[in-house]
Amino acid sequence: MTTTPNKAAAPSVDAPVAEAPAKPAPSAPPKTERPYSPGLEGVIAAETAVGYVDGANGRLLYRGYPIGQLVEKGTYGRVAELLWTGEWRKSAKLVPAPVPDPVMCALHELPRHTHPMDALRTAVSVWGAWRRPHWPPTVDQARELTAFAPSALAAFHRLRQGLEPVAPNPKLSLAGGFLQQLTGVDPDPANARALDAYFIVGAEHGLNASTFTCRVIISTRSDLASAICGAIGALKGPLHGGAPAEVVSQLHEIGSPDHAERWVREAIERGDRIMGFGHRVYRAYDPRAAALRKVAEGMSDMAEWLDVAVKVEDVVLRVFGELKPDRVIKTNVEYYAAAVLQGVGLPPDLFPPTFALARMAGWGAHAIEQASADKLIRPDARYVGPAEMDVPALGH
Repeated sequence: MTTTPNKAAAPSVDAPVAEAPAKPAPSAPPKTERPYSPGLEGVIAAETAVGYVDGANGRLLYRGYPIGQLVEKGTYGRVAELLWTGEWRKSAKLVPAPVPDPVMCALHELPRHTHPMDALRTAVSVWGAWRRPHWPPTVDQARELTAFAPSALAAFHRLRQGLEPVAPNPKLSLAGGFLQQLTGVDPDPANARALDAYFIVGAEHGLNASTFTCRVIISTRSDLASAICGAIGALKGPLHGGAPAEVVSQLHEIGSPDHAERWVREAIERGDRIMGFGHRVYRAYDPRAAALRKVAEGMSDMAEWLDVAVKVEDVVLRVFGELKPDRVIKTNVEYYAAAVLQGVGLPPDLFPPTFALARMAGWGAHAIEQASADKLIRPDARYVGPAEMDVPALGH
């Protein structure tokens, strides 16, 4: 029989009850010496070889390659393979894949008013239930998921319009195939290239909210579909993935460069957030914005709209410099992402899920990397509630 050391035997029911010792006064929990960082800002929570965001100097590297060169010389297929494997292969391709039957059935059942981000998340969830991807995530899993996701989003977009989905054309790029499945016609090559460039700049950006969510889920040894569903949920939040659509609304509200200065000054005085400017990390011009501005300038159908955007950008930066000289406010990627996405004909409510399509490559790469580390992510929290106390007696 096992006994518990240093523990007195329980008194018999006939033994006199000793007077209980006085209880010590409740005290607050001991304070931790570790600093608290709201939003985990500045906390190193992972080591990664996938991407490097140099906010101070306005640099973004994928596996060591500058984002500007990747947009100029690469394709999304090559960049995705680079992120997943660490290898740059000119022969790498990523073409649109058909929507699996179980996923298509689920998309048919969704109400037409469903938000496209919810439709995309549902498609990934059904794919996971059907394919049952094992842990750890693999490059093949990432390829399969990334290849069918644009087809699923395009299918939902057509279904909500009362149209039949369009089968993917494997001769097109992933971005070009997405446009083809949205409209039913082969895309203009310049538009397909512009969207491919957007996919490249959106593919990876360090330990942002959605990527961190993805890594947390994978750290529990959950599967890739679950991790991507969580990442899509994080990206759906307006503070993360909705800014390009708001940039379009903002520019429509301004209307003309002649109205920009008054609009900007009034917005700053009210304390309103001006979409497309400022960034949590960058203290220099966002290199993704610079890359997309070049792409937008090459789109023939965007000349007038882009001219307005460029002039408004100049006004915003000048007025910010005058009214907020102590703050570093520069253009971020969402500003020219809006130009490209509007230029290729996407409706604004497809902007956030199209961002998710681009980020699939980075999410997959981080999922694979996190699985190789095989370390559960479990930070501490600082308790700020009441000190220990007794539960009130019944009737009080």
